[in-house]
Amino acid sequence: MSGDDRQSELAQQHKERQAQRAADERRSASRAKRNVTVGAGIGIVVVIGGIVAATTLLGGGDDKDPANAAAATPGASASSSPAVSPSISTSAAPAKPGECAYRDDDSGSPAKDVGRPPAKPNLGWKTMTLATNRGDIVIDLATQKAPCTVNSFAYLAKKNFFDGTRCHRLAMPEATGLAMLQCGDPLAKGDGKSKTDGQGSSGYLFNDENLRGMSYTRGTVFMAQAAEAANSNGSQFAISFGDDTTALDSEAAYTPFGKVSKGIEILDEVAKGGFIKNEGDVNDTGGAHAPKLSVIIKDVSLAK
Repeated sequence: MSGDDRQSELAQQHKERQAQRAADERRSASRAKRNVTVGAGIGIVVVIGGIVAATTLLGGGDDKDPANAAAATPGASASSSPAVSPSISTSAAPAKPGECAYRDDDSGSPAKDVGRPPAKPNLGWKTMTLATNRGDIVIDLATQKAPCTVNSFAYLAKKNFFDGTRCHRLAMPEATGLAMLQCGDPLAKGDGKSKTDGQGSSGYLFNDENLRGMSYTRGTVFMAQAAEAANSNGSQFAISFGDDTTALDSEAAYTPFGKVSKGIEILDEVAKGGFIKNEGDVNDTGGAHAPKLSVIIKDVSLAK
């Protein structure tokens, strides 16, 4: 074999190894799709101890134009996220004016499928109440700005989708640079041990809304989605309990749809209790670090 042939063979082997590694990373990313959500998998900039560190949390994507959000919109932890599996659809689903588009979640994530919300959203919803084992959390809804998101919650609440579910992730400033409680995984155990916590979904996805319409300040409630997977909202959401989470403003990759008007002290209490480090967390970024003080959603209801 000539020297040129040997060089060509080595180059080919190198390319094959690279392709295999990329495939392995994509499979890993698909398995942990929602494990790296708000805080542990979003593209954010966090300032800790005067050091600016680029981190990835829940989402991120190429096109953040509100026009690509649901057509019904009026007028419109510290580590790099893994590569996103090609099986995760991030394309904006088409919808008729004044309607919402919900498409099947083709990522392979475990799901509790209860059907699909109606295409036409009800714009009359004013508040959403999370009845938990620690008290009620009342949220003033931004229905006009995020109609399809609120429409999804109204539908899932009617189906009792969230009843008995556990908030599976507590992100703390000292660990991830964020201050938020993440909930909405219908299959989460919330024990800090489950390797699949943060991966569950509603079986359908829908587009981003209201990006840059609200800051992720204390009390803001917003959707959680996979890192670098825009327009892939499902059932998971997060509640900010500190202004540290405004670090997400630089990317604005998560749909904000409401603000806590009552019960924020519940999150303060849970935060003081700390979190259980999940040794099985796929990317070691706090995507499934559960709160030591468990938060169980007993019921979700919306009011006009």
